[in-house]
Parts: sequence; C-alpha cells; structure tokens
Amino acid sequence: HSVRIKIPESESHIHLDFVPMVDTLFNLVIFFLLATTIKQAEREMQIALPHASAAVPISVSLRELIINVDAQGEIYTAGRKTDLETLHAMVADAVAANPTQKVTVRGDRNTAYANIVRVLDVCKSCGVQEPYLDTVMIQ
Repeated sequence: HSVRIKIPESESHIHLDFVPMVDTLFNLVIFFLLATTIKQAEREMQIALPHASAAVPISVSLRELIINVDAQGEIYTAGRKTDLETLHAMVADAVAANPTQKVTVRGDRNTAYANIVRVLDVCKSCGVQEPYLDTVMIQ
C-alpha cells in the first residue's frame, strides 16, 4: 500500500522576494563608491609635500622582508631564487632605508640548519636587529 498526500496548489509555488536583497546590494554598492571617492579625494588634494632625503612611502619602508629557504638550501625572496650576494645587497638596502626593518626567515623543516644560519648571518651582518624565524603551530 502506498500513501499519497495531496499538496494544496497554494503551497506548491515558493515565492522569494528579491526586493530586500536588491536593496541591500545597492546600499553596499553606494557605500563602497562613496568610500572610494573619499579616499581618492584625499590623494588629490593640492598639498605641496616637503622634500626628504629618503623619500619612500611609509608602506614600503614598513614592509616586512620574507626570505624562504627550501629543502635543498636554495634561497628565495619575492618568489625568485636569490644568491647570498644579492640577498646581502637587498637586506642592506632595506636596512639603509629603514633601520628597524623586519625580516622573516622561513626555513623548510627538511633543510640543514646551516642553510638557515647562512641567511641569519647575512641579516645580522646587514644590521637587522631581530630576524624572525617563522614556524607552524602543531594542532
């Protein structure tokens, strides 16, 4: 025996009201347009900026330098393979622009510690006060 339940016609059509969703979408679009316009207006103000000997945007001078050492001991910065001389020049330039330059060394767990020490030695010789060794938390 099978049981059949008759669903009334009025309940068989589901009606979604999109008006509140569209209103919310328009509010978000207007908010982001206004926020972008205000930010742009701040940049376009006619202000004569003073001259500086080390004129570098703050975001560049505060950017953290990340150095990766892979399992074979190869050094990578900004996604490119780097040798020790180039790394030394890069870190020295960063420290010259910002004496409190932050440096993070990310060493592969399978590489010899000597490979990481070479990078730390370059950082210290260039004047980096406290290079940070990046690790992953065990869960």
